Amino acid sequence: MMMKQQMESILFAGLVLLILVGCRTSPIMDIKDAAVPAAVGQKLTMDEVAKGIVAAGAKHGWAMKIESPGHIVGTLLIRNHMAVVDIPYGTSSYSIIYKDSSNLKYDADSKTIHANYSSWVRNLHVAIQREFGGAGKPN
Repeated sequence: MMMKQQMESILFAGLVLLILVGCRTSPIMDIKDAAVPAAVGQKLTMDEVAKGIVAAGAKHGWAMKIESPGHIVGTLLIRNHMAVVDIPYGTSSYSIIYKDSSNLKYDADSKTIHANYSSWVRNLHVAIQREFGGAGKPN
């Protein structure tokens, strides 16, 4: 009888741990005013920056839409999850800002979201840096 209770306790603890691990959330990651790498003495145009951001996003599955000069919206669909980011940019810097999501446990009050979101934003940032010849290290 005692052995059965111990087994039930262990199974219950394992189930709780599995649920907690599967529901990881973390603070929203925004990249703000990251420098657009350019060769010394070279200044990129708005069009060149837009093309670089779109190309970098496409390499990682982001659908990029140029909304207006200086503003791109990126959408990433993975299985039944969706993340949408605003990417304001200029000739010398860009930002990646959370806009919307679905099925990512977003909590507006605590500003948290599924932990994978941060990885996707970090990967996009690194890809943009590399597209312009930067080191590809997160800010």
